[in-house]
Amino acid sequence: MILMIRALILALQLLTRIPVPAIGAPLQPREMGLAVPFFPVVGFIIGAILACLHMVFQLVDTAVFAGLILTIWVLLTGGIHLDGLADTADAWIGGKGDRILTLKIMKDPHSGPIAIVIIALILLNKYTSLQQILLAENANTLLLLVPVIGRTFILLLLITTPYVRTKGLGAPYSYYLPQASCGFLVLLISIMIIFFLYWQGVILIGVSFTIFILLRCELLSRIGGITGDTLGAACELTETALLLASSMFPADD
Repeated sequence: MILMIRALILALQLLTRIPVPAIGAPLQPREMGLAVPFFPVVGFIIGAILACLHMVFQLVDTAVFAGLILTIWVLLTGGIHLDGLADTADAWIGGKGDRILTLKIMKDPHSGPIAIVIIALILLNKYTSLQQILLAENANTLLLLVPVIGRTFILLLLITTPYVRTKGLGAPYSYYLPQASCGFLVLLISIMIIFFLYWQGVILIGVSFTIFILLRCELLSRIGGITGDTLGAACELTETALLLASSMFPADD
């Protein structure tokens, strides 16, 4: 039980800026791997906060509230996934198809114009989608589940794709994760999404799977696998695509 609590705290520390108790004893690589199955739980906590905010402030003007929701969403994560997206965007353009150069640029903490443009486009699409979603009857469910799917996407990439930086900070999360448990969790979450969202859930699963296939192929082709930055980028791209799909195919239609 203590090991699981430590793993959950580690997952929260890694993926959010939510205040949590200090872990205490030094982390072991195995504990880092055990934190991975808790990534969707972190998504659930983020989603629950957003859904609660919607219930409290649902009478606020939709355009204003969409901006508020998005701001809190970013603050909860500390922008960690946006940072990964920025680094990945710079590397993909600046790397010019070369694996070594791509990985080198990805480690550069500075953001170029491409990164800024990509982040602006992602936030713009999230904001406009949220304006539509907040008017839907199942807005709370979508706000709850989209962050879950985004972090389940990270989990899916980790169990199916090699981690390319053998000495990177994220390497233990990839090497020591419980493969079977993670695979079962991905399946369970997929079923849960369809159960709560019905045909809209099928669309969201289809969108996620399509992005997974395309993104995984691109990652393998360019750098031979994944890095921490590409996992963050994958989460942001998936969440944005899910919000767009939810706004274009509302359940109450």
